Amino acid sequence: MTELVTFGETMALFAARRTGPLRFARDFDLGLGGAESNVAIGVARLGHAVAWVGRVGADEFGDLIRSTLAGEGVDVRAIPDPGAPTGLMIKGRRTADLIDVRYYRKDSAGSRLSAADLDPELIRSARVLHVSAITPALSASAREAVRHAIAEARAAGVLVSLDVNYRRALWTPEEAGAWLREAVGEVDVLFATEAEGRLIADVDGAEQLAKALAALGPVHVLIKFGARGALELSAGVVRRAEPYKVTEVDSVGAGDAFAAGWLADWLAGAGPDERLATACAAGAFAVTSQGDWESLPRRADLDLLRSPADGVSR
Repeated sequence: MTELVTFGETMALFAARRTGPLRFARDFDLGLGGAESNVAIGVARLGHAVAWVGRVGADEFGDLIRSTLAGEGVDVRAIPDPGAPTGLMIKGRRTADLIDVRYYRKDSAGSRLSAADLDPELIRSARVLHVSAITPALSASAREAVRHAIAEARAAGVLVSLDVNYRRALWTPEEAGAWLREAVGEVDVLFATEAEGRLIADVDGAEQLAKALAALGPVHVLIKFGARGALELSAGVVRRAEPYKVTEVDSVGAGDAFAAGWLADWLAGAGPDERLATACAAGAFAVTSQGDWESLPRRADLDLLRSPADGVSR
């Protein structure tokens, strides 16, 4: 049985190998990236049955996405679209500490996702539906697909998870805030950074913000602080988790990894402290190498962050 269903746009990802302006880049690594597929891979690696739904171009990049996700154990429900190309993401490193990400996704296959592409029975039979606020920013049809999926999940008693994942290249803070304030009352789990949370509720202080968000409907509110750890508010109880200390190589995808770790532990029946610790561990793993998802951990990896101080596994 599929335990978690997610959907959205996954793009071909070209990552420059050298640091500096992209115009001087000559060599790129080819991979893929997408918030929802990152979560799908992360949850699958942690031992759960996951399905990802999306539209891809009827092209080599679409084939890459399908084969890579399938190779990671994800049930791929990709719809080849001969009328639109797979979207592209270009990632460069302007300086050693500044990552430059550019999207070429206007009129892409992924942006043409619609409610008709979703299998209602797949959603109703799952335990979790995970969506992000990236998808409704892609197009009117994609926005309707999110609304439809959430309605199907709620009618069937399926846990609904939403990661804000705000992308300023796709919509303004005002547009995003308006959609989020309407949607947040329909979800059970909300993931956000402090800045993203304030798109919904303009409240100072992380705990106060979490409480304001929970008052709108979510049972679980997760506030991510990046290298400073995270906070969870569940059943009126606030818990904080300290970050794991790792050497950061590439921070893109850390939030998706965090969500994957939390959701995988929720599916496993773990308690709130363990869920939060696993989420932070997964986020820490995600930043330790290049790529949006390549470093996502498996269950056996989680104890590695508690390895001896010399960093040598024997």
